[in-house]
Amino acid sequence: AAAPPAPLTLRDAPSACPSLWRSLPCPPAELRLDLVLSSGQTFRWWESSPGAWTGVLAGRVWTLRQDRDRLWYTVYGEEEEEDGDGRPAEAAKPDGAETDRVLRDYFQLDVGLPALYRAWGAADPLFRKVADDFPGEAAPWGLGGRPRHPPGCLLSFICTSNNHISRITAMIERLCRAFGRRLCRLDARPFHAFPSLSALAGADAEARLRALGFGYRAKFVSGSARAIAEGLGAEGLRQLRTVPYAEARRVLCALPGVGTKVADCVCLMAPAKAEAVPVDTHVWRIARQRYGAVLGGRSLTPRAHQEIGDFFRGLWGPRAGWAQAVLFCADLRQGQQPAGSRDRAGGSRGQGSH
Repeated sequence: AAAPPAPLTLRDAPSACPSLWRSLPCPPAELRLDLVLSSGQTFRWWESSPGAWTGVLAGRVWTLRQDRDRLWYTVYGEEEEEDGDGRPAEAAKPDGAETDRVLRDYFQLDVGLPALYRAWGAADPLFRKVADDFPGEAAPWGLGGRPRHPPGCLLSFICTSNNHISRITAMIERLCRAFGRRLCRLDARPFHAFPSLSALAGADAEARLRALGFGYRAKFVSGSARAIAEGLGAEGLRQLRTVPYAEARRVLCALPGVGTKVADCVCLMAPAKAEAVPVDTHVWRIARQRYGAVLGGRSLTPRAHQEIGDFFRGLWGPRAGWAQAVLFCADLRQGQQPAGSRDRAGGSRGQGSH
């Protein structure tokens, strides 16, 4: 058998193979990688060196870095060979127009955040105070992110139930290594694509997921993969972006292990329904204690979920899901662990796993 390809060398700065790096204009007020990629809205990025983030997006491995008003990136080829000087083959040089588009789409860089922050602050003094308390940090928390892999987003958020960010990240890594196609190795660390629906819908998938530590979520991950594969299909899931928010949420809630909170997380990230407001006990508490909203009765029922979402949509408008993510992430940045933070991933620009 042929020997496996040698691992690639991590390129953690543009000075490493400058010809293989590209950049986009991106001021910090529009995006802060250190906040967005660690906030729990996506689980496939790793701070590979200070200020450099490496992960999987659109079926390829990337390293990202910010420098003043530019977003720098490099894309690695699949199991590419290196030349005698340790440089990857020139074939790995990214197609600039396509990779620029992927990043602009993923981080929703065409949506100007400063204007949105001004509008939210004008409508809501509490939001304005949060933004004022985090100069240079609150502004990048926009959110959105259109899907490169909607099934990956959905199945990843199923794993967030009663969970916390570091554990979810480790679970998704095990999932991809066990079921996904290997893309490359960087300094001997393997990177895998998110698994196909067929891989996770197999007869032995649930048992294998349980062996990987997924517990009761194993049934929901394999069951939802099977339901999508046999019903909507991956393309049908992508087409949810073309239907109204309420219809997209209804379709998602019919899948195994998907309740209103997970459905709203997925709506916000994958079909890009910016009006979706994921409600957990923390968001419920914010509505009651900070806004004095008499909503939801004594427990967080589907009706309470709807009422709280409607309240914030009335306050912040059509991108209410983006605005509520700022408040949630501000609490996390203050070093708090608010009630409900263990069972919900935080939000920011970007979207679920890929």
